[in-house]
Amino acid sequence: MEISDEALCERVARRDDEALATLVARYQERAYRLAWSILRDAEEARDLSQDAFVRVWEAAGSFRGQAKFSTWFYRILVNLCLDHRRRQRWWRRLVGGSGPDSDSSEALVEKLPAPDPGPGAELGKDEMMQRVWAAVGRLSPQQRAAVVLHVQEELPTREIAAVLRCSEATVRVHLHRAVAALRQSVGRG
Repeated sequence: MEISDEALCERVARRDDEALATLVARYQERAYRLAWSILRDAEEARDLSQDAFVRVWEAAGSFRGQAKFSTWFYRILVNLCLDHRRRQRWWRRLVGGSGPDSDSSEALVEKLPAPDPGPGAELGKDEMMQRVWAAVGRLSPQQRAAVVLHVQEELPTREIAAVLRCSEATVRVHLHRAVAALRQSVGRG
C-alpha cells in the first residue's frame, strides 16, 4: 500500500530523507509544469520548483493537515513564483530593461512542455495547441496558475482558492477571464 503524501510530510518533519525523496519523485514534474506556467522560463521554473522542495524540508513541521499536502505544496510553489515575478518586475523598472512582461509574446513562448498530442496527431491540432499555450502565456500569473491547477492538476475551485490564497469566487473570476481571453486570442488565430 502506498504511503499518503500527508504521512510522508510527517516523516519529512522528522528529517526523513527518503520520505522527501518520495515526495520529490511524486511532485517534481507537476511542480515544474506549474512553475513554468507562471514564470514562462525553463531555468527559473526548475530553480523555483526545487526551492519549493527545500521549503517543504524546512517547513514540514508546520504542515497541520488541514488541507491536502498537494494544496499546501502548491501554495508554497505559487507563492515562490509570484514573489519571484514581483522581484523581477521591480528590478526591470529599476534598470529600465525589458523582459517577460514586455509586449513581445513571441519572447514569452518557448517550445512548451505542454501535453504532446503524439506522433499521429494532425498538424492542425498541433498548431492549435501551440496557439492555446501561447495565449495562456499572455494571461496574468494568477490566471495562468488557476488555469494550470484546474486543467492539468484537476484541482477543484476550493483547493485552487487555498493554493492562491483567495476566495473561491476570485478563482472563478480568474478562470472566467482566462477562458474569455483564450477564446478571443485563439479565435483570432
